[in-house]
Amino acid sequence: MPKLARTLALPLLLCASLLTAPPALAAGKAATVTYAQSGADVANPERGFYHHTGDCDKNDFDADTLRSYRTNENISLVMCVFYLAEFTGRPLSQAALAQLQQQFDTVRQAGLKMILRFAYTTSEDGADAPKDRVLAHLDQLAPYLRANQDVISVMQAGFIGAWGEWYYTQNFGNAGNVTAADWANRKAVVDKLLSVLPSTRMVQLRTPKFKRTLYSTTPVTPGQAHGGSAVARIGHHNDCFLAGPDDYGTYEDAAVEYPYLSSDTAHVAMGGETCNPNPPRSDCPTAQDELARFHWSYLNADYHTGVLESWSTGGCRAAVSRSLGYRLSLVSGTYPGTATRGGRLPVRITVRNDGYAAPVNPRGLELVLRDTATSAVTRIPLSADPRKWQAGGTTTVAQTVTLPTSLPAGSYALLLGLPDPLQPSRAEYAIRLANDGTWEATTGLNRLLHTVTVR
Repeated sequence: MPKLARTLALPLLLCASLLTAPPALAAGKAATVTYAQSGADVANPERGFYHHTGDCDKNDFDADTLRSYRTNENISLVMCVFYLAEFTGRPLSQAALAQLQQQFDTVRQAGLKMILRFAYTTSEDGADAPKDRVLAHLDQLAPYLRANQDVISVMQAGFIGAWGEWYYTQNFGNAGNVTAADWANRKAVVDKLLSVLPSTRMVQLRTPKFKRTLYSTTPVTPGQAHGGSAVARIGHHNDCFLAGPDDYGTYEDAAVEYPYLSSDTAHVAMGGETCNPNPPRSDCPTAQDELARFHWSYLNADYHTGVLESWSTGGCRAAVSRSLGYRLSLVSGTYPGTATRGGRLPVRITVRNDGYAAPVNPRGLELVLRDTATSAVTRIPLSADPRKWQAGGTTTVAQTVTLPTSLPAGSYALLLGLPDPLQPSRAEYAIRLANDGTWEATTGLNRLLHTVTVR
């Protein structure tokens, strides 16, 4: 049975390395640049290990500490479990809401994002709030969730039961004894969550059974993915990963739920933490297999230390840190040597994803031309959706863009940008491709190592 919530942490991330840039081109000739990946660890948004340093309603985040996570540990995520113990029978206070806003502000200042959960109790007595009170609290939280969606990576359903994990609860069916009315009340909470949380963000449920019971036993299809429906926005979190044969109640019927979860998580967010050493299941071979099979984007790096230390001893910890979430790198690119103002510029860029998962939140993609004389930048959107760049796959973006007629003649370096649509000017929120010699930390752009002459 699920029993968790503790400390969380650390993303170790991914990297890259480049091979060759072409020599100067003869006029009008296209050239292909070949890129080589590296094994370096890099910080990228919305993926990797995360830190959890205490209850979010009581322990203030510190911007300098959060920055050090990124700088020294390549961590871009923190966990915020915000307890509402004082409010099971009354509205949220302005002080509590102000505390939440302060936490959002500090995370934004530091250039990180949070995994967010609300709960009422840490006790197995399950002293949570009744359904109508939860729904009222969500109405109060709605403007804060909308205003701060830029720093919410994902939201766990929470609210119900001890630690918000839906097992020990006084109001929604205790210890697995869930009636039809209890299921209806649980669904009402999730439906409300989906309605108040911006549609760009996903909600995660604690076990596959919850989503299968409340919504559909059929996994999300590629056609449904990112379409805004409930099934396309509901992911999963496992907070007792590898702890036992059924991960302490996470799975009810692995023969059914494993294939379901493997397919579903190709398109929705998956993450969590370990909670108990359980060799050989908790050792490297099974850990790496299931992290990949279930498309994990994030994992607590602080808990359980016994499990994580066994991965270090077993030699897979570094590989896990590189592979959590997406790991995108350039493979090759073909670009013309010259172009004309107002004319067409065909590009062909091949990218591979060596991570466990695809990006789960909306992500921009743009071809950037930078004047080598003036450094003036022109951004041209590309139509591909990085959320569809599946784990273990290779994708080619082949698109012909039209250059502005106002673009001055000159020499232009080509770059690729994957900005956060809600924070387009913050380099910390842009995706760094896993290639050496391409990343610009100040601009958040990836150099394509090619120059075009515009006439």
